[in-house]
Amino acid sequence: MTNKVEICGVNTSKLPVLSREEKAELFVKIKAGDMKARETFVQGNLRLVLSVIQRFNNRGENVDDLFQVGCIGLIKAIDNFDLSQNVQFSTYAVPMIIGEIRRYLRDNNSIRVSRSLKDIAYKAMHVKERLISTNSKEPTISEIAKELDLPKEDVVFALDAIADPVSLFEPIYHDGGEAIFVMDQVKDTKNLDENWLESIALSEAMKHLDEREKHILNLRFFQSRTQMEVAEEIGISQAQVSRLEKSALKQLRKYV
Repeated sequence: MTNKVEICGVNTSKLPVLSREEKAELFVKIKAGDMKARETFVQGNLRLVLSVIQRFNNRGENVDDLFQVGCIGLIKAIDNFDLSQNVQFSTYAVPMIIGEIRRYLRDNNSIRVSRSLKDIAYKAMHVKERLISTNSKEPTISEIAKELDLPKEDVVFALDAIADPVSLFEPIYHDGGEAIFVMDQVKDTKNLDENWLESIALSEAMKHLDEREKHILNLRFFQSRTQMEVAEEIGISQAQVSRLEKSALKQLRKYV
């Protein structure tokens, strides 16, 4: 639904686009308290909000709600943007808009998370934003935990608890043809049909071996023993173990 023309009474097809020079001039006025310049700047960056909410169009959320929340993130970015930093406004604003939308989605999530966990998670996110602003790099979980004076396990658990669930039908790649969805990339390598069929075939084949051959193969391939270790355990020579092993494997190949 994010391709509709009118969102929250705004005709998105007629939104203005500001040049870099216009943005710089408006920001100087905004910092001087010019509210009209601020309104013009907001209008000139609504396309940025539209581009961000496209990322959330598979969640079944009302697009008008997402747009309004994204606008709050945009306004926060305008209020906190530092002109002295050599960073484009869009580079700074996009994470702020995404963060605001994610907070909204977490607060309206049907999965209930305890208030204490939410509090830890929100504090961790605020610390993270502050450390990024101060150090110009992503902080580690240990650094965030140290700032909060909490075990890092508590921080990880809290952040995981409020993480947005991912739909199995969310597309992760599209080249103009058929899309690849998350479910296409989720694979159980332990319980494949081929694996249990091979297991059944091997069990059936093992029935054709005598007890000593079964014991040797069990020690060699399931307990990772050397031929010398097997020889010592069952009281025969290493050469005999090698011969019996080869014979048993030859038998198995006939039935598997």
